[in-house]
Amino acid sequence: MDEREKYSIDLLTALAERTIKRLWVLIILLIILLFGTNAAWVYYENQFETVSVTQDVDSGEGDVRMTGVGDIYGESTPNG
Repeated sequence: MDEREKYSIDLLTALAERTIKRLWVLIILLIILLFGTNAAWVYYENQFETVSVTQDVDSGEGDVRMTGVGDIYGESTPNG
């Protein structure tokens, strides 16, 4: 092996070592960012409160129990 081949092998080895260090830094950074985004989603989801409303309605002939979510549109007429 002449001096030129030794120099090129040393050069490639140094470049590979630098690349491996950079990849490790990138992997650690991505893990930290993944943890940060998951923590942000947990914080965001915990800002809301789940509410359940139960309403008892007297239909005149018997008791009706209604549960649900949403708006009611239209007119209501009294039972008579």
